[in-house]
Amino acid sequence: MTNRLSAQIEFLKRADRLKSVDRANTLLDQSRPENAAEHSWQLALWALTMEPLAGPEVQIDRVIQMLLLHDLVEVVVGDHPIHLETDWDAVARAERAAAEALFGLLPADQAKTFLNLWQEFEADTTPDAKFAKYLDRCQPMFQVLCAPKPNPDHLTVVRNNLDGGRAAYLRTEFPKAYTLARALLQGDRPAETAFSARLPFLSETDKLKSVNRASRLLQGGRFENSAEHSWHIMLYAWVLSEYAEPGVTIDRVLKMLLLHDIVEIDAGDHPIHGQVDHAAQEAEEQAAAKRLFGLLPTGENRAFMSLWQEFEAADSADARFAKAIDRFQTPIGNLETGGGSWVDFDVTLTQVEQRVGTPIQRGAPKLWAWLRPQLTSFFATKADA
Repeated sequence: MTNRLSAQIEFLKRADRLKSVDRANTLLDQSRPENAAEHSWQLALWALTMEPLAGPEVQIDRVIQMLLLHDLVEVVVGDHPIHLETDWDAVARAERAAAEALFGLLPADQAKTFLNLWQEFEADTTPDAKFAKYLDRCQPMFQVLCAPKPNPDHLTVVRNNLDGGRAAYLRTEFPKAYTLARALLQGDRPAETAFSARLPFLSETDKLKSVNRASRLLQGGRFENSAEHSWHIMLYAWVLSEYAEPGVTIDRVLKMLLLHDIVEIDAGDHPIHGQVDHAAQEAEEQAAAKRLFGLLPTGENRAFMSLWQEFEAADSADARFAKAIDRFQTPIGNLETGGGSWVDFDVTLTQVEQRVGTPIQRGAPKLWAWLRPQLTSFFATKADA
């Protein structure tokens, strides 16, 4: 298991670099460029939220997986804005090579699965890939159109995209999205549809990209935000799903992790090793969940709230594995960066064992058996320094 798991961890550490790939889009508040990792998280959220608008032949779990992977090649080739003159054939060749190299870090069986799914998305011929592409065309446009003060240059990009660019085909393929985009571009107020009813929630979740955590990116520099963290631990859960206990349904785990930190938009992030009033934190998060999921139509409101509450309770096999993965990612980063948040909070091995080890042992004991010796070695070295 050790060699296989080590290869999987190396892939997941390489994926961290997607958080440093900036896109042409900005956050809704125009404060900075959106990065490709948080874009991938929000696209997965778009998929779950817009599931009722997908055709009966679409498997939304596969769509979510495609969207988690679709931009990973940008770790190697970068982002290519659609409005700039580009040799797209050259980009396609570079992206195929990048996909083979990145997924090739994984064990052979997983490398094949991930590469095939990425290629399916790129080919855009299956129902799942088509719906994933619709959403990938929509999110950047509505990121512009739903901003309080849209950037005029970005509005021009949206207009050109609808007139004859990549989004023009949405007029027949996904008309609810196309019609609303046109109306917003023209300053109209169209009647509410199943599509438009979901936009307030999706727009509000953009704020998660501005909630910083205590952990830093693996390459140092800035703190990780909760949106890109959510994307990364979804990838962790998927790659490491074989270490879950019997009875775990990984698709439900991915949905829990997709939603688990949304409450931090209102309640903020509370570092596990910080001084926290847990009763007050729980009350804040419950109120946040009620407000945020309340922005959704009734069906999604109930479904999302139920998944979030199940994760928080951590009583089911799915939730226990999700909690384990949520605790597992940060130690990997701290070991990679010389201690990270453990140094910032003066954390001891005993504290890591209690606060991190207990939920990992409960939900993924094989992962804890792999991680604990590395923690022991790190803290022993630190004590000797």
